[in-house]
Amino acid sequence: MPSPSSRLPHELIGNLWDFHRAESNCFIVIPTNGVLKANGDAVMGAGLAKQAAQQFPTLPKLLGQAIRDTGNAVYFWTDKRLFTLPTKHHWNAPSELALIQHGVERLALAMEEFPDSRVYCPLLGCGLGQLDWPTVRAAITPYVTDRMLFVSPSSPPASKRA
Repeated sequence: MPSPSSRLPHELIGNLWDFHRAESNCFIVIPTNGVLKANGDAVMGAGLAKQAAQQFPTLPKLLGQAIRDTGNAVYFWTDKRLFTLPTKHHWNAPSELALIQHGVERLALAMEEFPDSRVYCPLLGCGLGQLDWPTVRAAITPYVTDRMLFVSPSSPPASKRA
């Protein structure tokens, strides 16, 4: 089991895709849901999931197959330097704190396969998922490792600041 950080998660302001382009030895996390289209592809129609699907056109099919085979869970694709982490079960539902906690715990375990890599995460569940970052941050802190960095595209709105 990875040793969790005893401090708050490290937070940055920036663009996840800029980190992905700039560092060849990093991964980024894409928030997902567990819904499949009629053709079996994962629904990746908004936010970072949509951006990832546009950048990696085979990702919806690969993720859909993984979800069909083993459920709505954390997955990684080494060739794309991506982890997908479910924050909700249905794309139009709010994110679920317990699902995010479990996902971050599983992410920490999966990162053991990549001991020299960092992973950049969005503020999970806080965009289209409708959660606020201080609540999510407090819930995931026990599972976060020092190699997880949480990226906000800009300063959070005043109503979402800690």
